[in-house]
Amino acid sequence: MKNRNGNKKGGFSLLELLAVVTILGIIAAIIVPRVTLSSDTARQRVRDHHKATINSAVERYYINTGGWPANDLTDIGADVNYFPDGIPANPVDNSAYTLDATTRRVN
Repeated sequence: MKNRNGNKKGGFSLLELLAVVTILGIIAAIIVPRVTLSSDTARQRVRDHHKATINSAVERYYINTGGWPANDLTDIGADVNYFPDGIPANPVDNSAYTLDATTRRVN
């Protein structure tokens, strides 16, 4: 379409827009699975970090008190010296961490 001066109006053609949308779709198809995978991996790493932190606190509790905390970790979770904000939940499935009675390690 021409304007009053006889010049073409600037704008994108339908084919140009279609090409851009196609390219964006291809990029999204590549990136979205990687983001969801990295999200799951991040949750697992946070879970492993929580377990290591709780195991360390359990060992400190044993050294300080001479006894192991309860298997459901309620006594160590209530003590603000070990966990001021309480024991975190498992980020993978939102369950509570527990202590294995045999190995004294977090499940």
